[in-house]
Amino acid sequence: MVGGCAHDPAPVEQLRLTEQALVQARAVGPEASAELLQAEDKLRAARTALTAKDHREARMLAEQAELDARLAEVQALNERHQAQIDDLTRRIERLRQQLGEAR
Repeated sequence: MVGGCAHDPAPVEQLRLTEQALVQARAVGPEASAELLQAEDKLRAARTALTAKDHREARMLAEQAELDARLAEVQALNERHQAQIDDLTRRIERLRQQLGEAR
């Protein structure tokens, strides 16, 4: 394992990208989503692996955490958009009923 560390640089940039993805996901969705909690756990594990100089493991965990955070963000945005669609559908239906009554 020691020989592998020499070839695998510390995933500093990947950790930065992962942290940024988590910030974005928190900004748009509920902080208690399963995917977001998973991302936070994996980021903590990545930092632990980095401290242990297991750069390969740290990179893999950070990449997985980034993907989990991005999934959480997309799901939150999807839920928000679906709520907007549902609201517009209700408004359209109300307008149709009003137009039908006006005839």
